[in-house]
Amino acid sequence: MVWGTPDAEVHIDEALLTGLLADQHPDLARLPVRLIDAGWDNSMFRLGNELSVRMPRRQIAVRLLANEQRWLPHMAHALPLPVPALVRPGAPGRGYPWAWSILPWLDGVAADQEPPLPAEAPRLAAFLKALHQPAPTQAPANAVRGVPLIQRQEVIEVRLDRLRARTSLIGGEIDSLWRRALAAPHATERLWLHGDLHARNILVKDGAFSGVIDWGDITAGDPATDLAAVWGLFEEAGARDKALAAYGPDEALLARAKGWAVQFGAMLLDSGLVDNPRHAAMGAATLRRVAADG
Repeated sequence: MVWGTPDAEVHIDEALLTGLLADQHPDLARLPVRLIDAGWDNSMFRLGNELSVRMPRRQIAVRLLANEQRWLPHMAHALPLPVPALVRPGAPGRGYPWAWSILPWLDGVAADQEPPLPAEAPRLAAFLKALHQPAPTQAPANAVRGVPLIQRQEVIEVRLDRLRARTSLIGGEIDSLWRRALAAPHATERLWLHGDLHARNILVKDGAFSGVIDWGDITAGDPATDLAAVWGLFEEAGARDKALAAYGPDEALLARAKGWAVQFGAMLLDSGLVDNPRHAAMGAATLRRVAADG
């Protein structure tokens, strides 16, 4: 089976959100509402000039939004980049069945549309080091992020085989990186992770990082999952080298991070070739960069 962008399970539009605001947050109901984007799990709206709204479009996203609402406000103050910590919660209503979030509006453009300048490499490392702190036992579990890569081997290798038949990006270097990642010692600490740190979830303004969004996959586990963002963000090899030098991974963590870059690249390219050229371009770039670094 080839997976593209999942269909929405509920209808969400500006009129629905305006009605929910009138019922639950009447002081905000007169602010203009504009649909900004719809991802795999959520629809995003801009609310006035300073706020945004995040609404699950699939049942599977409801638990993820609850994790984000609970944990991100406690972490935001320690992070050196802006994050959309909850401003106000929203409740089901007007036929919409799930909780939703009112968040701050973070200015900027997704990093796949406006790449960060190479000088931003140390700032990425600083953000990751601030985030990757020991997580409590109550931290949310995630079956597909932060886990040993061996648990993702079957599904990713299906994607790699499919891409091998459709593109020229899955060659010997990617295969070697993947094998080394699978063979590397597993992480021994459960650290806080973003979990889905691809270029659409990192904002850039005037070449500088301006925010990190979409924390639905927040979890505890292997920091290699997030460190893979180095290959998803920076085109210049020198910038990738600077980011890694500033973060300081050991040999095993670096091998796993490259494996996670293969995982994200394959996932984005394979699904993007179905119905999302933007994701396909992100995946291809990630695979090309990590292969070049070897």
